Amino acid sequence: MTYLTKTAAVLFLFVTAACTSTSGGLFGGSGSDINGAGIGSIDETSLEYFDAAIGSTVLFAVNESSLSGNNIAILDAQAGWLNANQTVSVLIEGHADEQGTREYNIALGSRRASSVRDYLVSQGVADSRISIVSYGKERPIAVCSNASCWSQNRRAVTIVSGGMGV
Repeated sequence: MTYLTKTAAVLFLFVTAACTSTSGGLFGGSGSDINGAGIGSIDETSLEYFDAAIGSTVLFAVNESSLSGNNIAILDAQAGWLNANQTVSVLIEGHADEQGTREYNIALGSRRASSVRDYLVSQGVADSRISIVSYGKERPIAVCSNASCWSQNRRAVTIVSGGMGV
């Protein structure tokens, strides 16, 4: 074996061992890493945990505001976090891609934000803690005129807007 091959093999073993460690992997912590993401040492009540472990964004199909299975999994985690952090309020932003009129996309973004709000409320989050806004196609995160960008822009984003000193 060459030096480079040996180094690569050792590095591979180190990374593999760190990823499968039950004691927190490379990042320490209690071993409660979410899917091996190395976030076990982050305070589970923090905004950092919400962003890193749970996620703030759910995506939608073209012209849809109904929730998919992937969306439900993310929203279940959001609801759990929100129910554990009762002082936090959120703003749910509804977004659309650049296709269609401004008016249509504002309405679609509103339906998307409302779907997320309604689901969170059904999971025990107080409606009084949730506000919604629709930006339609006005605030894209990806700017180009093709399906890869459009799919990223069809979304609802849960923004922690109060109760944490933010």
